[in-house]
Amino acid sequence: MSGWNSASPHSYQPVYGAPAPGPAPVYAQSYAPPPPQPAYGQGGYGGDYKSPYEGERFKPKKRINDPIFLILFIAQLVGFIIISAITISKFSSSGGLGGGVGSDNTGTRVTLDYHTVYLLLFITAAGLLLSSLYLILTRMFTRAIMHITLVLSILLNIGICIYYWITKYYSGAIVFTVIALISILAYWGYRARIPLAALLLQVVMDVTKHHPSVYVVAFIALVLQAALSVWYTFVVIATYVRYTPGSTACTTGDTCSSAKVIGFIVYETFSFLWTSQVIGNVALATLAGGPFGSWYYFGPREQGMMPAHPTLSSFVRASTLSLGSIAFGSLIVTLLELLRMLLNMVRNSANAEGHPVEACLALCAECFIGCIESAVEYFNRYAYIEIALYGKPYISASKDTWRLFKDRGIDALINDSLVGMTLTWGAYAIGLLCSLFAYLYLRYTHPAYNADGQYTPPVLVFAFLIGLQCSLTLSSAIEAGVSTIFVGLGEDPQVLAIRAPPLFAMIASTYPQVVQGVPRV
Repeated sequence: MSGWNSASPHSYQPVYGAPAPGPAPVYAQSYAPPPPQPAYGQGGYGGDYKSPYEGERFKPKKRINDPIFLILFIAQLVGFIIISAITISKFSSSGGLGGGVGSDNTGTRVTLDYHTVYLLLFITAAGLLLSSLYLILTRMFTRAIMHITLVLSILLNIGICIYYWITKYYSGAIVFTVIALISILAYWGYRARIPLAALLLQVVMDVTKHHPSVYVVAFIALVLQAALSVWYTFVVIATYVRYTPGSTACTTGDTCSSAKVIGFIVYETFSFLWTSQVIGNVALATLAGGPFGSWYYFGPREQGMMPAHPTLSSFVRASTLSLGSIAFGSLIVTLLELLRMLLNMVRNSANAEGHPVEACLALCAECFIGCIESAVEYFNRYAYIEIALYGKPYISASKDTWRLFKDRGIDALINDSLVGMTLTWGAYAIGLLCSLFAYLYLRYTHPAYNADGQYTPPVLVFAFLIGLQCSLTLSSAIEAGVSTIFVGLGEDPQVLAIRAPPLFAMIASTYPQVVQGVPRV
């Protein structure tokens, strides 16, 4: 693992038990803890005893939080199961509508067929493979991953932009031209801030070396996400076949209409987004309240203070008592994401019909909703950590998270962190690759239902969504560690001086207000 051991001015060396040999690291004045460094929970700084279980941390009350949203989540999932059973059974009994791998001009021109099923199955497999490779790359090259993902994303945007211009897909070419320019400016603007983010990522990756459960949780979540994507794919295709007027599966006694197809597709997409959000956020809460939170507050496993099976205990809390709170926060992001997707379809429709004003307005609204969605999703990640550590309801966790950021001045540090941006860029790149693969597949196999290109936009959206969700689920393992350090830093900053002295020194010298000894929130 050369990326872990390469020397640099800010190389991170984990602290386990005894102080490292050699001169002590130089901290910013008045922020370094007095030697010797005490273990957390064994006489804090200034003789103040602090317990890792302070404030119901790791031992929340045995109550179900936000039960209304837990019921709503279960109800929508049951509804999705019922719809999928009805549509897929009819789809299977009718034998589908033909089409196959690489087939040319086969099937029916009425609606989607097996051709698209195979395509989206390939996309799911590609998303699974690319996400796994991205995790391996992150584990091997913790320092270089910042530059690698940003540069690859820029090159990918430029490549797609050029390809769309060459193939005369002008609307997509204009959009990706703007995206390519923004990504180039973002890289040069944030390049000077990469060292701190790289050190943060290195600390997290060092913790994961001693906790294989991090990768177990991540891969289980990824497999569940991939299975949900396959399930969603079949349900969407079966809905098209079952209820599209003129389809061979739409018999005389059936009520088939385009409105019913749209209604079912919207609900199925909503259910898929909400469920996938919950899967990823349960994994995040499991890791934050398990290996990462335990490492921060109890110390490494070798010190003997960490509870037995912290990951399993955290998962039980996240999937039972706190599931309603996680569903609550996930629902907000899901509604915003669904609205953004609908605006995207409106923009594509207006562009296809030659209405540039309507297309421009839809694009502006889509960007506005996307900014709100990103902000809410970004904030929610830290609220879920409060939920994982303390078992708080969602509203209470959100208020405490906002107050924590504001009082500690930690919001400046978060805004400068490139870890989340890097992982998001990686997920974005994987989604684009899956979308590009779908576009090439449609272009060179010529399915009959897409003879006029009318199904290209929704297929590309489905492909991008599947690839993006798979990668984001896997990346949540790394983000959980980074975000847990942020939350722990806001509550007990001196603990980080024990766990990772170089990181604490860099933060103290760059953001002194973050490590000041203000009262606990």
